[in-house]
Amino acid sequence: MSDASERTAGADVDWDAQAAVFDDEPDHGLRAPGTRAAWAAKLRGWLPGQPSDVLDLGCGTGSLALLAAEQGHRVTGVDASPAMVERARAKLAGQDARVLCGDAAVPPVVERGYDVILVRHVLWTLPRPAEVLRHWRTLLRPGGRFVLVEGVWGSLSPVGMPVDEVTALLAPLAGRIRVEPLSGDPLLWGKTVADERYAVLAEI
Repeated sequence: MSDASERTAGADVDWDAQAAVFDDEPDHGLRAPGTRAAWAAKLRGWLPGQPSDVLDLGCGTGSLALLAAEQGHRVTGVDASPAMVERARAKLAGQDARVLCGDAAVPPVVERGYDVILVRHVLWTLPRPAEVLRHWRTLLRPGGRFVLVEGVWGSLSPVGMPVDEVTALLAPLAGRIRVEPLSGDPLLWGKTVADERYAVLAEI
């Protein structure tokens, strides 16, 4: 997440205007080989070992969706920004993937159609996150999983969701929840970070 977006709630950002520069952030564009490899390794550990249907909500320009597709998964990306969707479609051309324009909170997809819901730095921007998670659960097949990458950014006016808040929201919905801290790996972010960054993995 960029310094600018640390100070601005996600709902207030013009994501169409940001699309042209979104991939300039190391953890967005994954242009550095080390950063790309670090995220690819994380996805290998988080996603099923066999080809699965992955729903990437708030997919942005599709960098994580591309990594998942390259690992053999069938990927559906959803983003509310037409400009982001256009870039994601170009990035994912030739992969077993599609990108839809729609609201991440209520994506235009069928119920029980996915093995994994992958969300990075999106849940904290959505109103009524408990309601959103309940809806997302209806999109997962039995035995499916959430992979939620979130955090708390900034020091003067922090934004985001503490990990305890996310796990509490998931507790009624999931059978097993695991938290993986991510702040200590500078390769993921292209720099050393001191704020709270984590992944929550929850199986239903």
